[in-house]
Amino acid sequence: MHQDPTLEAFCHAFKNLDKTCTGDLENLYTEDVSFTDPLHHIEGRNALMGYYVEMLDNVTECRFDTHHYQRDDDEACVDWVMSLSHPRLAGGRRIEVAGCSRLTLRDERVCRQRDYFDAGAMLYEQLPVLGALIRWLKRHTRPTSRSH
Repeated sequence: MHQDPTLEAFCHAFKNLDKTCTGDLENLYTEDVSFTDPLHHIEGRNALMGYYVEMLDNVTECRFDTHHYQRDDDEACVDWVMSLSHPRLAGGRRIEVAGCSRLTLRDERVCRQRDYFDAGAMLYEQLPVLGALIRWLKRHTRPTSRSH
């Protein structure tokens, strides 16, 4: 994989997140960054840093293991697996969710980030009653292979 200092810094900043790392994160983004994931849409670096502070204040562990990234001019994609421990999800056990971040860069900073992941696997399936229902639905709505 071709090394890219901007993407290397991005991946490194998310490797092991905690409450002390928001300064490192802030340096990755432009002032007018737009961030979207399946659960949020946030405009502006200050609002995004507020989101990270709030998220990190409530989790026991959060890290992203990056497996591959690719860049073409100012567009990039980073594949990752997020490991998350939250006291209210899955009884505090670690949850692992695969996803990817689609990035648009300006002056070697992220000005647009769109994260793709299964919000159900991360959040809804980890809640006691709702999670059991969603897992049941997934098992019973999967296509089956049939012999002809």
